[in-house]
Amino acid sequence: MIYHKFHAIRTEVEGIKFASKKEADYYKELCLRRQDGGDIIFFLRQVPFYMPNVKYVCDFVTFNTDGTVSFIDCKGFRTQTYLRKKKLVEKYYPIKIEER
Repeated sequence: MIYHKFHAIRTEVEGIKFASKKEADYYKELCLRRQDGGDIIFFLRQVPFYMPNVKYVCDFVTFNTDGTVSFIDCKGFRTQTYLRKKKLVEKYYPIKIEER
């Protein structure tokens, strides 16, 4: 077994490999919320954002039934690199990243 430096447990759901159990659990939650009558129309996984010399990958982007779009990152540990990239994305793009 390979151990992650932040103790994340790699998890597979429906043949999709996730970097952590937290991310996999949120994926399952989104799937339930997307079902008939849910508050999500659809969602995307691992969406890249490009800035000068930096690439940031957002875990999930949800398109909600009320017309809003949410950008969600599942974090167990907020590294300095993550915080710096998040700040850059929010500077270059008109979005706010939510953390779960």
